[in-house]
Amino acid sequence: MATPPFVQIQSLRRDGDTTQPGLETIAEEVPVALVYNEISHVVMMATPQDLADFALGFSLTEGILAEPGEIYDLAEAAHATGIEVQLTVAAERFQALKARRRNLTGRTGCGLCGVDSLDEAVRPSRDVGVAPTITHGAIDRAMASLPDLQPLNRDVRALHAAAWASRDGSIVLVREDVGRHNALDKLIGAMAKQAIDPRDGFLVMTSRCSYEIVQKAVMFGIGIVVSVSAPTALAVRMAETSNVTLVASARGTRYNVYARADRISERA
Repeated sequence: MATPPFVQIQSLRRDGDTTQPGLETIAEEVPVALVYNEISHVVMMATPQDLADFALGFSLTEGILAEPGEIYDLAEAAHATGIEVQLTVAAERFQALKARRRNLTGRTGCGLCGVDSLDEAVRPSRDVGVAPTITHGAIDRAMASLPDLQPLNRDVRALHAAAWASRDGSIVLVREDVGRHNALDKLIGAMAKQAIDPRDGFLVMTSRCSYEIVQKAVMFGIGIVVSVSAPTALAVRMAETSNVTLVASARGTRYNVYARADRISERA
């Protein structure tokens, strides 16, 4: 039986001078283990929905796999203590994974879980190459429509969303999770399965823009990142060296562009 993404829990609600019992809808959070060729590699706290997308996206953005076709089989197994996503991957990829000897036993969607050296923490930048030119109106359109496309967050008000928008700002895909990195991995996994070109649109995040968000976008070849909240300085530097257009603090029709502003125009 599938674990629901949210549950109802009894609470006491204080409102002004009154206190009364009621039921609150709360986001579920469970340990999710990614198991490669019968060896557990990472345990992350995640929302128990779209876990196949999560496993694929994580595998791609962490460099475990180079392409979706390197997964030969994927299955989910629910246990009393959490959920296993069992992946069968190409032998050469599994050998490389074992050689990394990483222990990622996790927090809620952390982008650098288990990194055991400073050299590993900040990966060498790489140029994402071609990215589209989009308009200010496209960003405005995506930001305006996204809240209505987050059904889980609408119910529980505790989830991040990662969305993919086409060049005109139409939202194509949305994935939600209690962890912002998890939401992005789920989105990237869904994009990879549907063969959506990361050079033909832009990413929208409902969270702050940390270095790990930009890093994961770069790993998948996304050239434009839009974030609701502010970026970190390291995220801006990563965007600059990787040729990523970084838009942040995007609320309503207001936002700041921190890198490659030439890809954003007044009109199409």
